[in-house]
Amino acid sequence: MKSQLFSAIRLTLALMVLCCVLYPAIVWAVAQAAPGRGEGVQISCNGRVVGFANVGQKFDKPEYFNSRPSAADYHADASSGSNKGPGNPEYLAVVKARLDAFLLQNPGVKAADVPAELITASGSGLDPHLSPAGALVQVARVAAARKLDAARVQALVQQQIEPGTLGPDHINVLKLNLALDALTAN
Repeated sequence: MKSQLFSAIRLTLALMVLCCVLYPAIVWAVAQAAPGRGEGVQISCNGRVVGFANVGQKFDKPEYFNSRPSAADYHADASSGSNKGPGNPEYLAVVKARLDAFLLQNPGVKAADVPAELITASGSGLDPHLSPAGALVQVARVAAARKLDAARVQALVQQQIEPGTLGPDHINVLKLNLALDALTAN
């Protein structure tokens, strides 16, 4: 009995050191090598911080490219998915409402042409990126709202494509909208 008790105490202490000291120290050390040194990469405009590169923000005005929907309503401290499965009737109703709203906002776009990322939230609810297709499907609306040539807006989208490190190419929506503001300011 005593040998089992001492073994359990030793195992508990070893796991406490591993989980409470070594693991956090390793995560901290890795974060120091990341961009922003684990504090996030701030995006500034006119000397003012307007957001972070890896945290999505809500853009729903016609003159801006829409962000991916957020199950957390873009609150970074409430990062989460909806936890509803793809067959859940409530979830399907939300997705259908998002699709209907997108189609209403983007006349001329067919439902089959709308990428899933524009009507479904990401796992974290804070995804700051869209695929190039997710941005390109919005070009006509944004160009019309800003009274710009669609080809010019499409060229801006193409310039904002970032190569994926481990996944597909993507576009940061905040950076794209800031570039769009800069384009129309000139």
